[in-house]
Amino acid sequence: MSWLDRLLDGGEGGGADTDDSRGGSRGHGETRVGLFVDGPNVFRSEFDVEFDDVSAAGREYGRLAIVRLYLDENASSGLVQAAEAHGFEVVTTSGDVDVKLGVDATAAAVEDDIDILAIASRDTDFKPVLEAAAERGLGTVAIAPGEYGRSDALRNTAQDDITLE
Repeated sequence: MSWLDRLLDGGEGGGADTDDSRGGSRGHGETRVGLFVDGPNVFRSEFDVEFDDVSAAGREYGRLAIVRLYLDENASSGLVQAAEAHGFEVVTTSGDVDVKLGVDATAAAVEDDIDILAIASRDTDFKPVLEAAAERGLGTVAIAPGEYGRSDALRNTAQDDITLE
């Protein structure tokens, strides 16, 4: 049985309603996914990634409980508006986008806000975040913006991976 099957079905003998290790009782379709997107590394012209493709990749694993796009303060207002129109909560930062995303993703995992952590990036900086989430029993997914934007370190660390085409 795969990690995803165990999470969704509650283990070997699990049924539709299960009591998971974090104390909540949720049915099969209610797995909470936290989707954290590294904007500067995903939305680049050479990858031609669409907002809907990224969110669809996260929805493959359950209900999107958190959908955040991280951008630096120089991001265009058009990009911010387009992301918000596609259901993303946009977080802009004057500092390092990676640090803010990493802190927020780790907090979501620790605070029991999600069951699966999905990070869309090509940056190996997020490897420790995926490792920490897996250690807490969360499912982990690395979403790459394209074949040439894939980080093998992220892919090998995550329990599952998706490469957007």
